Amino acid sequence: MPNYAGHHEKHRSERSGWLRAAVLGANDGLVSVGALVLGVAASQASHSGVLIAGVSAWIAGALSMAAGEYVSVSTQADTEQADLAIERRELKRHPEREREELAQIYAQRGLDAELADKVAEQLMAHDALGAHARDEIGISETVAAKPLQAAWASALAFTLGVVPPLLAIWLTPSAWLVPVVFVVCLIFLAVLGALGAWTGGANIRKGTQRVFFWGALAMLVTAGVGALFGVSGA
Repeated sequence: MPNYAGHHEKHRSERSGWLRAAVLGANDGLVSVGALVLGVAASQASHSGVLIAGVSAWIAGALSMAAGEYVSVSTQADTEQADLAIERRELKRHPEREREELAQIYAQRGLDAELADKVAEQLMAHDALGAHARDEIGISETVAAKPLQAAWASALAFTLGVVPPLLAIWLTPSAWLVPVVFVVCLIFLAVLGALGAWTGGANIRKGTQRVFFWGALAMLVTAGVGALFGVSGA
């Protein structure tokens, strides 16, 4: 975003793409791997078996998050490029009709008809495709799809989310594995919820409660299933 007369407001939407992927990845890493190792540990598996399960879940999850995010955002990018191609073609074939269309958009936003015509004419003279992409389609540099950025952010965030449960497994004796991993995951769930809410400008208490509740529920259910099958198989 250009700097006008030394004034530049930093809006949270400027980082919405990578922030969403990062928060999702970290939360998924913490909850999925934490829940998995709790379920395996509750089934009376060996300490090494729990650690191997956690590391395997980390590698598979990080690659899955990266691939899924890349494919998803690439599809969005393809759609954006297709829309831009349509707009580029229409601007070449029917420039006057496209100018009128842009003027109608500005008029609907509150400009009088004469001013809307002038704004549309000047913006199209400066950057016709950019004006239509932004104001007709809703594509701008801020929100445009960036597949590689989203993929790397997801994989890295997933890995960061996996660190607490894996460290807890590595440092904790087998007898205390389930309660320690559970408490560690709960603590970091609260931290992650608060951090995500703060960076996104949302209510910190609500953000923390939301992440904490659903993460704790997932881990409790998985641990319960692991304990049930562990007892059944004994």
